[in-house]
This record gives sequence, structure tokens and C-alpha cells, in this order.
Amino acid sequence: MPPTLGIIAGAGALPGLLVAAARAQGRGFTVLGITGFADPALVDHWIHMGEAGRVFDLLKAADVKDVVLAGGLRRPALSDIKPDLKGVEILARIAARLMPGVGDDTLLSAVIAEFEREGFRVVGADQVLSELLAPAGRLGTRAPDAGALADITIGLDAARSLGAAGKGQAVIVLAGAVLGTEDVQGTDALIARHGQPGAVLVKAKKPQQERRADLPTIGPATVENAARAGLKGIAVEAGHTLVLGRAEVAAAADAAGLFVVGVSA
Repeated sequence: MPPTLGIIAGAGALPGLLVAAARAQGRGFTVLGITGFADPALVDHWIHMGEAGRVFDLLKAADVKDVVLAGGLRRPALSDIKPDLKGVEILARIAARLMPGVGDDTLLSAVIAEFEREGFRVVGADQVLSELLAPAGRLGTRAPDAGALADITIGLDAARSLGAAGKGQAVIVLAGAVLGTEDVQGTDALIARHGQPGAVLVKAKKPQQERRADLPTIGPATVENAARAGLKGIAVEAGHTLVLGRAEVAAAADAAGLFVVGVSA
């Protein structure tokens, strides 16, 4: 039997998928929901950012060995963090990584290191639920045409350059031109700002990605937003992108008449 799983839950569908997977595996788990983000229906204990001592105590009381960080968050300002004593100790070590201009991957790596310092093993969502990873090839029945394939090639290069700068994971491309790039507001905001009929959304892992947290992610809502903007399709980096509900994504793509495809970078 796998060890008890601690799920640190933010927003979105991913925490619920992990809970369902743990139940299906007969695996023990506990969910610590980040206040203001997590789905209340999933949460065993609420936590605030900065309550590191309480988090570690709750996980140890539940005999947790593996921890997964799952779901969306907004990067907090230092003034928004209300640390307990352990949190103060940790902030003293990682405060420089919270400053504006420092990439999220640097901060996530520091957070993961603190869990490991306490004796936990931090795992990626895909290690709990391997079928979350995007496969190579089509999801659904539609495939990109020659023009879309050319845009995907350009988009992969642009997305990886964007990621190398620590700024995002996604771009929108149309006829060889990059129309827009993802920022802290996320992929849905990118589609709303720069989505145009015939364009392609491309998502790729950052070259320096801490893959145990914040892998590129799409779900049915991504497809619906892309369809609403008139996009021709979505391309994601196979093996390095989480697809939340593969069957639902494929069905939504077919219903909207657009392609979703996993490609190699």
C-alpha cells in the first residue's frame, strides 16, 4: 500500500482528481486546503499561507509521508503572509525568493526543500495519477493542418523562451506571428486578451521547471475558452503537461470542432 498522501490544495480541479485517485487506490490521504482557494468539499483542514508549523504538525499527525502540491494560487505579497513561528524561520531563509522579479520555479523549489527538510517526500501529481500526463498525438478526432503545424513549431520555441525567462508557459500564434504570451493572470486571461479565429494556443514546460509543482495544465474549460475565441486548436508538450479529464477534453474539442494535440518540444 502506498504511504499516506498529504494534498496541499489550491484552486481548480486537480485536488479533486487526486482525492478520487487516492480513494480508488485505497490509499490514505488528508487534504489541507489553502484558505481562499481550495474547494471546501475536499478540505479536511484549512491553512493560511505562512502557517508552516501548523501544516507540518497536521501532516505528521495524519502519518503523511508523501506530499503533493496541487491547484492554482496567486503568488502572495510578503504583507499577505501571516506566519507562525516555523513560518518566520522559513521566511528568513526564502524571503529573497519572494521578491518581485524572482521566478515562481525558484520559489517553488525553496518551498519543496522545506517540506523535505521536515522529512516528507514531495511528489508530482503525475506520480499519483500517471494518466494526467498528455500523450503524444491527438486527443479527440481532429488533427492540425499544415498551417497549424507551422504555428505550433513557432509556438513551442516562443513558449520555451518565455518559460526560460520565468514569465509563463503559453503563447498564442497565428500565421507565424506570436499574438500574445502568458503572464501571472494565466492561460484563460491570455486567451481572452489575444485569442483570434484561426490561432493556436501552445503550452510547454519551462526549461528549468520544478516538475513536482506547476506543470502546464489544460482542462475542459481551456477548450471551451479556446472555442469561444475561435481558436483553431491547442498544442501541449507531451509528457510534461497535465490534462485534467482527458476524455472530457477530447469530447469538448470534438464538440467545438478544434484540435488538441500532444507534441514534442
